[in-house]
Amino acid sequence: MDIKIVDTTLRDGEQKAGIALSIKDKIQIAKILDKVGIYQIEAGIPSMGGDEKKSIKNIVELGLKSKISTWNRMNIEDINDSIDCGVDIIHISVPSSDVQIKSKLNKDKHWIVENVRRCISYVKNKSIEVTIGFEDASRADINFLINLSNIAKKEGADRIRYADTVGILYPKRTYEEIKRIKAETGIEIGIHAHNDFGMAIANSIAAVKGGAKYIDCTFGGIGERTGNCNFNDFILVAKEMLNYKTKIQVDDILKAEIDIMNIVSLPRKSLPIAFE
Repeated sequence: MDIKIVDTTLRDGEQKAGIALSIKDKIQIAKILDKVGIYQIEAGIPSMGGDEKKSIKNIVELGLKSKISTWNRMNIEDINDSIDCGVDIIHISVPSSDVQIKSKLNKDKHWIVENVRRCISYVKNKSIEVTIGFEDASRADINFLINLSNIAKKEGADRIRYADTVGILYPKRTYEEIKRIKAETGIEIGIHAHNDFGMAIANSIAAVKGGAKYIDCTFGGIGERTGNCNFNDFILVAKEMLNYKTKIQVDDILKAEIDIMNIVSLPRKSLPIAFE
């Protein structure tokens, strides 16, 4: 299977406590990611405005080979901020669990469905690639996720992303849910794993086995709370142990991590012997 890396170091990685990246830092990191061969760089959240939006525009202007995407809430205002940046992919985060829908938004599932349709249609009419992220998918009803996936596909979404927002997945369940969504919808799937129980890499591998092709990672595994799927470790397991195909070369990864960890001012963790 050919897998594609979606690097979210510039978005989710920056949410790690103690990290604050300048525009210059973000541009440097984007160049490193592009050189390594990352398929997609999630560059940030344009609706934050200020330096955040400016850094995204500057990254787009670099003309990198990697596709540049942004994270957006499910509203037209956020989407317009991303369109203004000129990105390749607009990612829309959709609350999918009852906790998110009712407690956080005070809405219902019908409201979610109608706004998913509206936002996808709006982006596709601008001839921009659009992906839908199921926020808190690991606490959502799988039947609702399947229904949303079919709706997203019908409206023209290019893929969906299953987000383990609170980091409670385990590999068997990850595999089963991704496999079922893929089997019942046929839509392209990505996985966004958090590492609260130390299983982000295992869950990402399980997702690939279930049919996911797009894997969210960060360098050094940095991210909110205990972090995200570690890019280096995932690539090593995927290529060296499971023989998955990716354009990323293991030999290029070590220097990239050293450079990025220096930029974010964090120590580099000990790497498996294959990297050293």
